[in-house]
Amino acid sequence: MCGRFQIEKNKKSKKLLNQLDVEAAEILFSKDKAPGSRISIIHREKDINVVTQAIWWLLIDPATGKPNYKYASFNSRSDKLNSPKAIAYQPFRESRCIIPATAFMEGKGDKKTYHKIELENEAIAFGGLYRETIHKETGEVIHSASIITLPPVAQWAEIHPKSMPLILPLDDATLINQWLAPSFSKVESFQDILVPAIRNTQVLTPIEKPSLWNPSGEPFTIPAH
Repeated sequence: MCGRFQIEKNKKSKKLLNQLDVEAAEILFSKDKAPGSRISIIHREKDINVVTQAIWWLLIDPATGKPNYKYASFNSRSDKLNSPKAIAYQPFRESRCIIPATAFMEGKGDKKTYHKIELENEAIAFGGLYRETIHKETGEVIHSASIITLPPVAQWAEIHPKSMPLILPLDDATLINQWLAPSFSKVESFQDILVPAIRNTQVLTPIEKPSLWNPSGEPFTIPAH
């Protein structure tokens, strides 16, 4: 899922950041974010939403301060969130975050079919997890993050048949508040949003090379269902 995403400065992202009460000046805007790159996460500290720069790779090697590439941890599968041995188990209970985006890329898996995916009328609030790792030599606190992925939906059979990202419903203020609250540990309350569904109309554009995001066909929509 979601091998790349964009976070551009536009009306959609401005609305999202206003809803979350964070400053646009703190966001690392980019037309192409890939796993292992630095991204902006929104989380809560002392009852205030804050923006922190993190590495898009949940598991960090404390000896080097870099992603541990032995494990592909830029995504966290929802079926592993309640497994005590999983990397995501503790963060799901203590350090959830939102990763803002305006579009993301999905590939069918045939190395030729790719789509840019946007929401019709709003930016994207990925449901994310983050960790803090202490660099063994420098003592630096390194933030790292992943995007939660859900099982696939039928509407995505020709888009990405293996999974889809968790996109949080920004119109549900109670859920957003619970998601960002470190003290909220009743994770069973999130069960409904971990059920895969297209809850907002999606606009999909066929693209060629994923890193360039260059269109190769006309946009089409998948309605909310």
